[in-house]
Amino acid sequence: MIYKSASDIDFSVSDLPAVAGPRRVLMTAPTHFQVEYVINPHMAGHIGSVDTAVAHDQWATLKSTYDGIGLETHVLQGAEGLPDMVFCANQTLPVPPASGLPPRVILSRMQSRHRKPEVPAFQQFFGSQGYDVHTLQEGKGSFEGMGDAIWHPGRLLLWGGFGFRTDPEVYIRLSGALELRIVRLLLDDPDFYHLDTCFSVLDEETVLIYPGAFGEDGRGMIRKLFPRVLEAPEDESRKLFACNAHCPDQKHVIIQQGCQRTVALLLEAGFEPIEVDTSEFLKAGGSVFCMKQMFW
Repeated sequence: MIYKSASDIDFSVSDLPAVAGPRRVLMTAPTHFQVEYVINPHMAGHIGSVDTAVAHDQWATLKSTYDGIGLETHVLQGAEGLPDMVFCANQTLPVPPASGLPPRVILSRMQSRHRKPEVPAFQQFFGSQGYDVHTLQEGKGSFEGMGDAIWHPGRLLLWGGFGFRTDPEVYIRLSGALELRIVRLLLDDPDFYHLDTCFSVLDEETVLIYPGAFGEDGRGMIRKLFPRVLEAPEDESRKLFACNAHCPDQKHVIIQQGCQRTVALLLEAGFEPIEVDTSEFLKAGGSVFCMKQMFW
């Protein structure tokens, strides 16, 4: 149930079990956000450069944006010494609820030693929300949650990026444990170190990607399973994280401001872009999608 090329795919998305999308948003307050080390290319040259007051205002605007489109937002306080905890898509993978079972969440196994201590706070949060919390106990290998593992909108299908932060063998264990199909995508450009930096699902039929982040096999699988593929330009993808946009309701697309050509593509496709400024967070290699976790 792991798919590595278009020729492997033996199913149609419409045949997969339908699932309701999550309507709750978790964010981490940026009280301790700063660039204190370099673990991705975007951080280079930015150590100590974050304007914390501006970052807090940008974060508050993003939270208000989620509030404004009718989602239920929750805030986890950041911890001293964990400046990247604000990027709360990375520490967990919430799982769509199955009939008769409590909601589940898979805890990440962060690759960087700087980020490993972030996970217990999210374990505690999801436990308080009634989730069954699961860990990757068997085998080895890192896994960075929804930075690399992204649900197909409305269907029980997982897209899994690997190459920098997540070990590909982890998806074999996840597929068996969760009884689901996983489409595995190799990332080989360090600017796009997580799948969510180059791959933004918009609705069941539409995805926004930077095609240069994927090889021929990856692009082939994306095109086979998404009837409509929007391609963001390279400059907006690398510099403004255009593909780290987030569509929480298959209608509104929250995106870093200044992505003019990508915004035009979204409008032409019938979506409603909402531009926000995450420039302080771009210094650490993250934007909209990185700064939240959706859960049921």
